Amino acid sequence: MIKRIIAYSEGSDDVATRDFYVQVLGFEVAMDSPALGLRSRDNPVAQVLVLPPGSGDPVPRWGIDLGDPEAVDAAHAEAVRRGLRVVYPLTDESWGVRRFFVEDPGGNVVNVLAHLTGGSRTE
Repeated sequence: MIKRIIAYSEGSDDVATRDFYVQVLGFEVAMDSPALGLRSRDNPVAQVLVLPPGSGDPVPRWGIDLGDPEAVDAAHAEAVRRGLRVVYPLTDESWGVRRFFVEDPGGNVVNVLAHLTGGSRTE
């Protein structure tokens, strides 16, 4: 089950960036670390994650929250079985998500994730 899709942007986490998403587009700040996470006030699964400059390579284009760490494991196994390029290994992150990055057939990097606690925070 796909729980949500998260768009990724790159930019500095500064007042101008926050003001743009909060004051202009109506998002609310959901988290400050490890990146600036924003969500819709009316639909909290509509989210944007602003990655700081120099976040590393590869930078995902979007994230897909599968809602269950076991679904992430299954997706990882299928990606490997199909010979897709896993560009960030299957990892339990310190902030509470299980994830991996995989390159889709078009060359876009996708963050496939689920919260380890089953929460609905922005990642």
